[in-house]
Amino acid sequence: MSSTGEGVAAGGWSPERSAAGGHNPYLIAFVVSIATFMEVLDTTIANVALRYIAGGLAIGLDESTYVVTSYLVANAVVLSISGWLSTVIGRKRFYMICVAVFTLASLLCGLAWNLEALVLFRILQGLGGGGMATSEQAILADSFPPDKRGQAFAIYGIAVVVAPVVGPTLGGWISDTYSWHWVFLINVPMGLLSLFLVGTLVSEPSGAEEERQRLLAKGLRFDYVGFALVAIGLGSLEFVLDEGQRNDWFGSNMIVSFAIAAGFCLTALVIWELTREDPIVDIRLLGQRQFGACFLAMLGTGAIVIATTQILPQFLQTQMGYTAMLAGLVLSPGGLVTMAMMPITGWLIGLVQPKYLIAAGSAIAALSMWHLTGITGDVTYGYAAMSRIYLAIGLPLLFLPITTASYDGIPPDKTNQASALINVARNLGGSMGVALVQTVFAQRQQFHQTRLVEHVAPSDIAYQQTIDAMTRFFQAQGSNASEAASQAVAWVGQTLQKQVDLLAYVDVFWTLAMIGAVMIPVALTLRSIDLKASARGH
Repeated sequence: MSSTGEGVAAGGWSPERSAAGGHNPYLIAFVVSIATFMEVLDTTIANVALRYIAGGLAIGLDESTYVVTSYLVANAVVLSISGWLSTVIGRKRFYMICVAVFTLASLLCGLAWNLEALVLFRILQGLGGGGMATSEQAILADSFPPDKRGQAFAIYGIAVVVAPVVGPTLGGWISDTYSWHWVFLINVPMGLLSLFLVGTLVSEPSGAEEERQRLLAKGLRFDYVGFALVAIGLGSLEFVLDEGQRNDWFGSNMIVSFAIAAGFCLTALVIWELTREDPIVDIRLLGQRQFGACFLAMLGTGAIVIATTQILPQFLQTQMGYTAMLAGLVLSPGGLVTMAMMPITGWLIGLVQPKYLIAAGSAIAALSMWHLTGITGDVTYGYAAMSRIYLAIGLPLLFLPITTASYDGIPPDKTNQASALINVARNLGGSMGVALVQTVFAQRQQFHQTRLVEHVAPSDIAYQQTIDAMTRFFQAQGSNASEAASQAVAWVGQTLQKQVDLLAYVDVFWTLAMIGAVMIPVALTLRSIDLKASARGH
């Protein structure tokens, strides 16, 4: 049997595909994590800075959201085909092109003079950022044997999980202290550092290069139909998820049109790619029990991580009056806990079946969301921070085992495709999570508003007593009788709205808790893997 064949038997690893060359593979893991940290950090920073961008460019807040949407659409499109591009162009070469494009686009975003220019540069930035994670994970999967992958992904996982935690705090501080331009300009030195280190230390694996030459020798056939279907399908889906709530979902003809386009193209994509010899997106991987379950688990993980990173600061800023920076600081203790848990989880992966770790992580995530259903109008900083700490304990138990288990049984020539699909799941799950919580929040606001207003009527005794008491209070503050009566009615209205919002946020956290609970049986469908698989094929 060939070494490649033995690599497959050993869990998809063969030494000739390692990108480490003569360097320590753990150094390579650190190097390829720099760009991912930069890319994930930039996404969350941009979300926090939208209000400042809107003010700086003299546009409405709704218009400023295109800064985020344009990036996500471009990111989703290139991410889905990045596995194929990485194989055709060469993994190291493609990775460095992506980092260079992202860095250049970041510079241009920081220099943007109007909304149109910023959106254009964000699209370019999304195209660069979308290809990085796929190459990085494939490099790690091929550079480490199965029994060491957990530790490698622990290093990489710090970048993926901690960056969304640091982002809101850093974004708030930069926007408050300097200007929104620096939200993008800080990527430039990090991008240049990444390019230098990758160019110096990362090697192009001989096995990957041989695979590329074989593919080119057969005659490069670009799957134009597959690319068009995935670009229009995922791009339309991202648009629906990001803009649906703002445009009344299916009450909007535009959202209906994009939803139909997404449904048609993604269905056609599955049918088309299953008939291709060299598909641009290997849909067959999703039909495998192990990989398919990992894909679903990563969807749920992305939904919980990104949705909570967005909804918790929103609650603290709108309900509790926190500044953007202070709201971001609530997430920071969780980031420290996640960093501490990553190496522990990497060690556990070599001892415990991934399915049990994922189930445990899902349970912890569900419990952390349940903890947040106990929020009140006077919730403390410590209570909110502890909820994030609980989630931070569970996140490494989700991200690392899912990523590690997803490569189990995947042939070496499919690691690029597998990495692309797992990252599609994480990003798509994040978009779905944000869309879900915003929709649940809006709908439950309407529900609670309707129910509570029933008790705010002139004929209601409690309402009369409250108005009377508050009128006397405002009179005691110096208002005349007429002003005090108006202030009392306004106070009741404000208090009612705060209660409505609070109850809606509680419902949102219940929804996220249920997602975590559903992930437990999904995790248990994974098959057991050989924890001590050693590298063969030397």
